[in-house]
Amino acid sequence: MSWTPWERVSSFDFTDIVYEKKRLIGGGGVARVTIDRQDRLNAFTNHTVDEMAVALDDASHDGMVGVVVLTGAGNKAFSSGGDVEWEAGGGLRRQFYHSFVPNQFLRMCRKPIIAAVKGYAIGGGNHLAYCCDFTIAADNAIFGQNGPRVASPADGYPVAYLTRVIGAKKAREMWMLCRRYNAQQALEMGLVNAVVPLDKLDEEVDRWCEEILALNPTCIEILKASFDSDTDYMEGSFGRLSRLMAPGFFEGPDPAEAADAFFKKRKPDFWQFRIGKPGERKG
Repeated sequence: MSWTPWERVSSFDFTDIVYEKKRLIGGGGVARVTIDRQDRLNAFTNHTVDEMAVALDDASHDGMVGVVVLTGAGNKAFSSGGDVEWEAGGGLRRQFYHSFVPNQFLRMCRKPIIAAVKGYAIGGGNHLAYCCDFTIAADNAIFGQNGPRVASPADGYPVAYLTRVIGAKKAREMWMLCRRYNAQQALEMGLVNAVVPLDKLDEEVDRWCEEILALNPTCIEILKASFDSDTDYMEGSFGRLSRLMAPGFFEGPDPAEAADAFFKKRKPDFWQFRIGKPGERKG
């Protein structure tokens, strides 16, 4: 099968992502969204997420697009999650209270989304990858969560959905212990669909796209909606438990300690804020 070259979609002026499309000669097309913040290991801010939402909405409504590919620029990272400087400046708090979680835009897109993972998929990058319909990893991929390590809470759909992917016990291990998993371990636990050498990743993604585009696009869209309907009750739950269980968390000492430790490259000491007088109960 022959493809046209990738072409940037000229009607958008994006700064944090690259948005491209190509199509099979005589067949359907593919849209590709690339997070392009290599100097930050493709970490994202609200601005990045807003641009991704616009691109995914365009792909969702383009009748000639049958598949979307989500990836990161360069070979070092798919995405390292939320940008720490942005979070330290209050960005994460604003997202919790005023924004959609990025994963919801993946659900809102009518077209199946393939995560093409090179290098680190950590924190928000990891749950972006596992919330895609398919995840194909290069052999240099590293997956894991980071929230409790950097005092960046997460709840609702991005957390709960992982139990559907790898099972409850493994999901709790990943989120609560913040361990790292290589590409082969990710394949064995069902976190990814396939692992290929780094230099073969684009070729493998093309093969998966060709298989999908050979099928009826309307049926594929209905199937995606059907699978997503199984977890409809999770939608819109992001931030609810954090607001209930830890109101004022972002104004408290934990995020400040996490940011200071990160920038000074030291281990954070979260327990210092829970040490009180004998018999005093701390939160």
